[in-house]
Amino acid sequence: MQPLFETHLTGIQPIVRGKVRDIYDAGEFLVFVATDRLSAFDYVLQSPIPDKGRVLTQLTIFWLDLLRDVVPNHFVSADVNDYPAAFRPFRDQLEGRSMLVRKAKMIEVECVARGYVAGSGWKDYRRDGSICGIPLPPGLRESERLPQPLFTPATKAQSGQSR
Repeated sequence: MQPLFETHLTGIQPIVRGKVRDIYDAGEFLVFVATDRLSAFDYVLQSPIPDKGRVLTQLTIFWLDLLRDVVPNHFVSADVNDYPAAFRPFRDQLEGRSMLVRKAKMIEVECVARGYVAGSGWKDYRRDGSICGIPLPPGLRESERLPQPLFTPATKAQSGQSR
């Protein structure tokens, strides 16, 4: 199967093409489609990874389902049969990589798994020897592998084209 770099749903325009997701208005809901685009340091690279969007979607559904009794979330369905009729002809692009979700106000926070001292982490490290307040050994070089991976918060970058 060819990687899906961008969705093309004839007659339905995305309201946003983000770094990885194409988002469509579906009346009272939204349809999120995780493409196979690869984003690094808030840039979309031109080499997609086949099925990346499917894996990302399935991971998201797993966690939203597992935690739904802990905190309410926006997930409605990943079954294309539950989507508004206009989306169903595009099953080949949507199946396994999309979700019907409730409209909600986004909290502009994301998590970053860091394995190397790079990007904003390098800036933090040069300034105070830590990344997001996590102290690191002195003498690390830019892009050097970290002694252990870090899981850090970040502000959600709003790159991608709004439509």
